Amino acid sequence: MNIDNLWDNFLAKIKTKISSLSYNTWFKNTKLLSLDNNVAKILVDSPLQKKSLQETWYQTISEVFDEITNTSFDLEFIFEDEVKENMNISVENIGVPLNTPEKSNLNAKYKFDSFIVGESNKFAYMAAVSVAENPGKTYNPLFLYGNSGLGKTHLMHAIGNFIIENSNKKVLYVTSEQFITDFLNINKKDEDGTNFSHIDSFKNKYRGVDVLIIDDIQFLGGATQTQQEFFNTFNTLYDDNKQIIISSDRSPDDLKKLEDRLRTRFNWGLSVNIYPPEYEMRVKILKKKIIGQNMQGTISDDVIDYIANNCDSDVRQLEGALTRVIAYATMFNTNNINLNLAIDALKDYLSKASFTKNNIQKIQKVVADYYNITVDDLKSKKRKAEIAFPRQVAIYLCRTLTDESFPKIGIHFGGRDHSTVMHSVDKIQNEIKTNTQFKNIIESLKSKIV
Repeated sequence: MNIDNLWDNFLAKIKTKISSLSYNTWFKNTKLLSLDNNVAKILVDSPLQKKSLQETWYQTISEVFDEITNTSFDLEFIFEDEVKENMNISVENIGVPLNTPEKSNLNAKYKFDSFIVGESNKFAYMAAVSVAENPGKTYNPLFLYGNSGLGKTHLMHAIGNFIIENSNKKVLYVTSEQFITDFLNINKKDEDGTNFSHIDSFKNKYRGVDVLIIDDIQFLGGATQTQQEFFNTFNTLYDDNKQIIISSDRSPDDLKKLEDRLRTRFNWGLSVNIYPPEYEMRVKILKKKIIGQNMQGTISDDVIDYIANNCDSDVRQLEGALTRVIAYATMFNTNNINLNLAIDALKDYLSKASFTKNNIQKIQKVVADYYNITVDDLKSKKRKAEIAFPRQVAIYLCRTLTDESFPKIGIHFGGRDHSTVMHSVDKIQNEIKTNTQFKNIIESLKSKIV
C-alpha cells in the first residue's frame, strides 16, 4: 500500500472517531509525506495546525495510525515552508454545572458550521476552534480584534456554544457595557444597609465560570474602577486556568485608554486580527445568504459581482447591500434582479468612492493575462518559476499602486505572510534597477492598471 492510500485509510478511520468540526479544521487537508526510520512525516498548512495536532491530537493520531499500520511510528508535523527551507519552526509562542445558551447569554444560531471561512479569517477561526476544544489550556486569553462587522462576535458565540454542547463547563458571554453595569450595581444597599450580597453576587457571576467571554473591551476605557475590578476578575480566572476570550476593535497595544497592566495581560495568550473579507469570501457570503432566502436563480452573477466589488469593508455592509437590492426588487414586483436594478437600488447606499473595482483584483488579472497564467495560479501555493515570478510582480504592483498593507496584500495572494510580501517587493525593486527591459515591462503593466 502506498502512502497516499495509507493516509486515505487513516483519514477515513479518524473521521469516525472525532467531530466533523475537528476533522475539517485539523485533519481534512493533511497529507502523509514519508515513512522513514519509524517516523511518519505529516504535511500541514500552518504553525497553528501543527501546534494543535502536536499538543491536542497526537495520542489519537498515534493510536489510529498504529492500528492501521501494525507498527509504532513517531509523528512529525511539518508545513510547506519548512519543507522548502529544510528548517524547523517553533510553535511554542504562537501564541461547572451544565449550561444552556440562554443562561450563558449566547446566541444559539452562531455556530462554527455557519461561519464562512476565508483567507482573511482562517487563522482566527482555527484559533477559536482550538480554544473551544481545549478551554483554559491552548490560548489564554484569546484576544480577537478587528473592525466592526467582521465576525468577532460570531466566533465568540461559536466557541461558547461548542463548549456547552461538548462539556459541562459554565460559560458566560457579556459585553463590556454589561460588565460595567453589573459592577456599578454592587453599590446598591440591602435592607441591612450593606452591599455585601451584591458584591458576592457579582463575584459569583464573573468568577464562578469556566469560560468568560467579554465583547468590545475597548469600552472599559476611562472607567478606572471598573478596570480595577476586571483586572482582579481576570487574575482570578487566569490563575484557576479558566478560559478568557476578549474582543476589541483594535489590538491590545492600541487600547491606550486601558491600564498598562491590563494590556500586558491581554498579550499573555494569543491575539488575532480579523481582516476585511477578500473578494472570493464576499462572493461566498452573498451566495449563502441568497440560498438562505431561497432566491437562487433570481439574482444574476453580475449583481453578486457588483455587490462583492463595492462592499469590501465588512460583512454587515455586504449583507445590507443584498437585503436592500432584494427589498427594492420586491417593491417593484420583479423577480428579475439584474445589474441595472442593483445599481439603482444601491445608488444612495454605496459611497461614490466605492464604485471602482477592487484594485488588487484588477492588478492580479492584468499580470495573470500578461504572463499567460490564471489568477488562481497567483493565489496558489505553486512555486514553479513561471508562476512564482509573476506572483512577485503582482505583489510588487499591489504595494506600489494601492494603499494596502503588507498583511492585506498577503491575504489576497493565498494568505501569505507579510515577510513573504516584503521579500517579493524587494526582489522586484532590485530587478528593476538592473534590468532595463524588465523595467519597461513593469511600466507597461502599470499603464494597463491605472
